[in-house]
Amino acid sequence: MAEGFLRHLTGGRFEAASAGSDPIAVNPMAIHVMAEVGIDISAQRSKSVDEFAGRDLAWLITVCDRAAQRCPTFPGSVQRLNWDIPDPAHVAGSEGVRRAAFRDVRDTIRTLVERFVSHPAGQPSP
Repeated sequence: MAEGFLRHLTGGRFEAASAGSDPIAVNPMAIHVMAEVGIDISAQRSKSVDEFAGRDLAWLITVCDRAAQRCPTFPGSVQRLNWDIPDPAHVAGSEGVRRAAFRDVRDTIRTLVERFVSHPAGQPSP
């Protein structure tokens, strides 16, 4: 979702990519709730952080403490930012309950991305 918002809100001003230590397919519920706000992330894929080895990154944003702890070191002057956001895929309950969790996370991520693109250098963690 963060990659989708970053691409959408900046019109390509930032290059964004989602990656993880254990990449999996984009959750269909994430695709659905992003479509509700007019952003199509259905073609996105989570990549392995290994795909970025050796690349000079300006920013590395993790979205949970576990990811921040497992993320490898990148060369250069990469600036790190951690947004500790609960994974909505772990929410149990009815489809309505799960959809609400994804919407809450979507809205939180949107706020954080909007703040980041406005003032990337002075980002506090939420």
